[in-house]
Amino acid sequence: MQLPSKQIRLSIALVTRNRPESLDRCLKSLRSQSVQPYEVVISDDSDPDFTKEIEAIASRWDCRYIIGPHRGLYANRNHVALACEGTHIRTMDDDHVLPDDHIQQCMEAVLSDPTSIWTTGEIGFINGEYCATAETAAQLYPSGVGGLVTDINNNWAIADGSTIYPREVFDRGHKMVECFPFGSSYLEFGAYLYHHGFRSRCIPGVLIEHYAEPITVTRKNNIKVIKSQLYASICYNFYFKRNSLLGLRYSLSFIRRANFDRSLILSLNKLINMVKERWDRN
Repeated sequence: MQLPSKQIRLSIALVTRNRPESLDRCLKSLRSQSVQPYEVVISDDSDPDFTKEIEAIASRWDCRYIIGPHRGLYANRNHVALACEGTHIRTMDDDHVLPDDHIQQCMEAVLSDPTSIWTTGEIGFINGEYCATAETAAQLYPSGVGGLVTDINNNWAIADGSTIYPREVFDRGHKMVECFPFGSSYLEFGAYLYHHGFRSRCIPGVLIEHYAEPITVTRKNNIKVIKSQLYASICYNFYFKRNSLLGLRYSLSFIRRANFDRSLILSLNKLINMVKERWDRN
């Protein structure tokens, strides 16, 4: 159902942790936008030494401040989304900067199709140095990692910190998996939502600037990342786009990639049960 423009209220669901300078830069770019969101909600997962400064920055830029759950990034994303009051909820990270007219372009996309999930691409920087550009968000592949979308108007892509969800996603009880600190679980959320009738669409030419830390590159072989990718691959191959043989092949490749890590092997049954519990649910 098409919502009249006056009924579209865009909430910014911003997560932060221990990065006051980065947050201040992020909010400056947000408050410089030609079109302002309905509200900005900041969920703070910071250590106690940072909370007063983070709360002061939120107040300075006229944002609503809430304490995060301190259970990891994706628990914080769920937490702040549920605290938002708008009709649409836009994720945002404290290390993002929005180019001019970014919110206006996002609003135009939402107005054209309020029932879809909308994603943007990103320009990546490491230590302030340009590293890469992703023209669109990525969608989950059988391998458990993200790949290029094949149809910008009908996909299951998710941009971890730059996605606009209809409020219905969260009103229906859908949430991101909270047990992985980073990795592919956010990509699984896109496939999960597509499975439940929500499609993602990309906003062509609209990107954010992502000022990441070097650890985002170096942790790709972290066992926690590998576990999240294995989890996402199981979801894809045994539920989303069923192909059991492919699923088994990728599962074995993850075990080999992890050099037969004992913790990964011991967690396999738990991962399978997690997938069953989530995807078997109506």
